[in-house]
Amino acid sequence: MAVATCELVWIKQLLGDLKFGEIGLMELVCDNQAALQIPSNPVFHETNKHIEIDRHFIRKKILSGDIVTKFVKSNDQLADIFTKSLTGPRINYIYNKLSTYDLYALA
Repeated sequence: MAVATCELVWIKQLLGDLKFGEIGLMELVCDNQAALQIPSNPVFHETNKHIEIDRHFIRKKILSGDIVTKFVKSNDQLADIFTKSLTGPRINYIYNKLSTYDLYALA
């Protein structure tokens, strides 16, 4: 999540530098509820010690209003199209969610 947060901050800064317009709240979508709860919980747990720095960075960005975290079910994860080998119905579902279409399909 820390890497994705860095990417969101970078994209927001880049779009601002290009005078793209008003950039609103950026959404960080994750399918792991534990990963979403760690930065939002102000209590430090000993079991999370190895991720303390990342947790503070993400929490700072959430509290400053730069990003907002959102849970998505694993079945609705749109990034699957880039990371998994999918079959026809699943690909069509993701295409529809992304509002894309096949340029090479017969009209």
